[in-house]
Amino acid sequence: MNEQQFKTRTKQLALRVINLVEALPQTRSADVIGKQLLRAATSVAANYRAACRAKSTADLIAKLSIVEEEADETLFWLELTVESGLIPTEKLVNLMQETNEILAMTVASIKTLRAKQTHSPNQNPISNIQNKLSTNPKSKI
Repeated sequence: MNEQQFKTRTKQLALRVINLVEALPQTRSADVIGKQLLRAATSVAANYRAACRAKSTADLIAKLSIVEEEADETLFWLELTVESGLIPTEKLVNLMQETNEILAMTVASIKTLRAKQTHSPNQNPISNIQNKLSTNPKSKI
């Protein structure tokens, strides 16, 4: 899956949650849960978009970590929506599965980036140009 496809997927998650929140009953608890769910799910898409503009691998990892946290929080609020009886499980199974998949792909990306960062400390991950001075500290310019 490429960057644009994942942007679309996270945005679709946010739109589906917007529709879900609009369909929640007009109760005090549904209002509180709905606001939290809406904030978390829309944050997944917004923070992934920000991650696509990361300035470095470390910046990308940091921004994807926020996506991970917000996706996990979205999942929590979806679970709470079901477990509180606001929406039947069968109506949220696909949305919860999609959130789980987004979470899993985000975690996998973070792990891959960290592994690359660990294995190539003297290399710029964007340009693949090795820093010769870092490997031989006695060399002069």
